[in-house]
Amino acid sequence: MCIACHESLAVAQSPEAYSERAYIRQLIRQGMTKEQIEKRLVAQYGPAILGKPPAHGFNLLIYVLPPLLLAIGIVTLVITIPKWKRRSRDAAAAAPPAGPALDPDDARRLDEDLARRA
Repeated sequence: MCIACHESLAVAQSPEAYSERAYIRQLIRQGMTKEQIEKRLVAQYGPAILGKPPAHGFNLLIYVLPPLLLAIGIVTLVITIPKWKRRSRDAAAAAPPAGPALDPDDARRLDEDLARRA
């Protein structure tokens, strides 16, 4: 990461980014490995240069908390959805009938009335 503008070093256009890229090229020409270059950059610029917090101490929460919250959400859904379904099914079964049954003569007249209007 560019220390000046906090963008990826690959796209940053600040003078500091050009300087950092030149420094990295120089370290590569010296034959250093990626790990050695990263250690050298952290020593010179601090851990912010890596663009991700180290996975220890308080920063470990950044890596642990999102999957933990996702797992808790899935478990909650797995437990509550069947309860909701059961509750709605019980409510539908316990619902009173839609209304009194029609007298056969009234039902016949209703059918005739609807047929005439259609």
